Amino acid sequence: MTTIASRATPGAAPARVWRHARLATFQPGTPWGWVEDGALVTSAEHITWVGPDRDLPAALRAADETDLQGALVTPGLVDAHTHLVYGGDRAGEFEQRLQGATYEEIARAGGGIRSTVAATRAASDEALFAAAARRAHVLMAEGVTTIEAKSGYGLAEDHEARCLAAARRLARELPVAIRTTSLAAHALPPEYAGRPDDYIDAALTWLAGQKERGLVDAVDAFCDTIGFTPAQTERVFTEAKRLDLPVKLHAEQLSDQDGAALAARFGALSCDHLEHLSPRGIAAMKASGTVAVLLPGAFYFLRETKLPPVAALREAGVPMAIATDHNPGSSPALSLVLMLNMACTLFRLTPEEAWRGVTVHAARALGLADRGRLAAGLRADFAVWDASHPRELAYRVGHAPCRQVVFGGAPRA
Repeated sequence: MTTIASRATPGAAPARVWRHARLATFQPGTPWGWVEDGALVTSAEHITWVGPDRDLPAALRAADETDLQGALVTPGLVDAHTHLVYGGDRAGEFEQRLQGATYEEIARAGGGIRSTVAATRAASDEALFAAAARRAHVLMAEGVTTIEAKSGYGLAEDHEARCLAAARRLARELPVAIRTTSLAAHALPPEYAGRPDDYIDAALTWLAGQKERGLVDAVDAFCDTIGFTPAQTERVFTEAKRLDLPVKLHAEQLSDQDGAALAARFGALSCDHLEHLSPRGIAAMKASGTVAVLLPGAFYFLRETKLPPVAALREAGVPMAIATDHNPGSSPALSLVLMLNMACTLFRLTPEEAWRGVTVHAARALGLADRGRLAAGLRADFAVWDASHPRELAYRVGHAPCRQVVFGGAPRA
């Protein structure tokens, strides 16, 4: 078998060698990018060599070698859609839905996102950070090395900034990468009741300050019947593009607002949810290279019945990512491994499609080309599993076989 990736720079001393692993590299060319008995060499934060163990050059071997004894190694998982920073919970609304109320009815009655906004505004900075850190640790324990964290529960300039700052602090204090997304266009706060355009006017003025303070990596909006109109969403995207910030969109979750086509016109990194996505939206996403982020946790939790058009997305070649959509109202899930199973059982993805959805395509949905695969030159973010093949993790439920996580070349404690 040929070596999957190039060798390290001649003369460079590798910091670590990881040997005798089953590698799912997700490199193109073969299913899973599979190497039955493989090795990885890492130096500092990057992978410098990947290939069959028998081909490991003697010059790359080092005293610091780890024999993985046939364990499975995959890229670190990427959760490309979460609402990680918020206050309170909505267990009461869960009970209301089971008693017959719909998600939309609860939202229109002042519950839903607005109730979380009130709890978030009332929470201290330290409380917001501590709660988000606990959630992040749960994801990290299952092999997650990169998390997207959206704002959207402050819905006022200072509170949105507080949420984004808490997410930035997570990246400073925990061994995990955090990508922050400004989602001020998430819902209409009570002080702007009946004045959505005025609220969008205000929210647009916040973006420049968020960028100047280094708080934001991308901009999102919720374009739907209980969110914002396509015209209002376009205003958000226009300002984001003026500031050279990439855009994403909560699109076609409850209805077809043609939001995916709008987002694609702005070169969106991703469109997320997509249960009501039209053929026009699929064609637009294909043309723009926009990733479809599917969220089976929300589909399950809300007991939705309209499936996203997976077969059509597959046929069009639109890359499909999978994420937890962790949030207190519609997907209080903190297991990306569980999402693998849900994506297969609910949406009929194959195990390999689901796995690529939490690695290669999830990284692409965040605009990150340096992770999601095992290859020389990429970040040394990977997970070691007590399993013989990745399909086992998509197959089992309630099973957490993650043995070790390596983040930036360093094993997590």
